[in-house]
Amino acid sequence: MVEYGGGISHGPAGQVGGGAGAHPVTDAHVDFFSSISHTINDVTHTVLAQPPEVLAIGIVLFFVGLIVLRRAF
Repeated sequence: MVEYGGGISHGPAGQVGGGAGAHPVTDAHVDFFSSISHTINDVTHTVLAQPPEVLAIGIVLFFVGLIVLRRAF
């Protein structure tokens, strides 16, 4: 099995477990506002990745929505 790579998991390389380091739950720094920036980044990327026709329709719908809101109030 060593010829096919089966021996490496039982040899010295397989014994290195990496027990030190930060604990993923208790030592993690939570930044709640990073999710907002990731969301804005994802939305911006999604909008900019659209074809020009879809962007034009979106702009028209945005202004039609503003007109409808203005008449509603």
